[in-house]
Amino acid sequence: MDYIFLFLGFVLLMFGGDFLVKGSVSLAGHFKVSKLVIGLVVVSFGTSAPELVVSLDAAIKGFPDIAVGNVVGSNIANIALVLGLTAIVLPIKVKKKAINFDWSVMMFISLLVFLFCFDLKLQFIEGVIFIIILFVFIYRSIYKSRKNNKTNLEESVPPKFNLFISILFVIAAGVGLIYGAEFLVKGASNIAKNLGVDDRIISVSVIALGTSLPELATSIAAALRKELDIFIGNIIGSNIFNMLAVLGLTSIVKSIDINPMILKFDMLWMIGISLLLFLFILPLSRAIITRWKGFVFVAIYIIYIYLAFAL
Repeated sequence: MDYIFLFLGFVLLMFGGDFLVKGSVSLAGHFKVSKLVIGLVVVSFGTSAPELVVSLDAAIKGFPDIAVGNVVGSNIANIALVLGLTAIVLPIKVKKKAINFDWSVMMFISLLVFLFCFDLKLQFIEGVIFIIILFVFIYRSIYKSRKNNKTNLEESVPPKFNLFISILFVIAAGVGLIYGAEFLVKGASNIAKNLGVDDRIISVSVIALGTSLPELATSIAAALRKELDIFIGNIIGSNIFNMLAVLGLTSIVKSIDINPMILKFDMLWMIGISLLLFLFILPLSRAIITRWKGFVFVAIYIIYIYLAFAL
């Protein structure tokens, strides 16, 4: 039965990712918002919904390692695995505006999460701070996009579908992504538990990979359609959303105890991989993530998973 859940999860995630790209690009045209912001807001929220559901459920049921490990492991997988595999499929030219501010925000929040977790607990007030930062980031992204569109019409595109169909695509995709991730995580976690693996290892590997599959499906679909703004925005936006919204809302609902291994091992890998992303997109004026960089990212992810199980 667990393998059936795995199969259903993969199918729903792949269809959901494709629908989300189509619907979000069309919404960008209707609301005169750039594709970059759609990637940072609509797509990121939709593909990060599984992380939110899993982490909230885990915190409420008393599994803090899963609540936090899921977010940290997903952020590692988003860059090292999702971005790496997508770059192998199609080298990605990165627009400067997609990385200048947004990468800096992602890195700042990563360090802030590490700092807040230093006392081995995420509490209500820290969750409130995360949510406030999230709203400021979203407001700034949308405001900046609309301001740029006044002088640069190339940032927005004509919608491919009418407004109702566009919204329907996004809603259907969100439902598919959430249920797809739920089926996949349920099947994968049951298989892993039968092997005697503890909660932290399951969360940063199996569950994190399962909840990152929407990002992988969406990003590969976007890359093949050459929707590069959405691709980069999706990766960075998902990581920002994971830390601010998922950890923020979860810690507001219930304080989370932090496993020391997540702090001193997994979070350091998350920060290190984010730094490597910055090095790989230098020089900023003509950044490109080539196939060999994609292979390096995937190799690093494999090493991380191996060490996570070995230590």
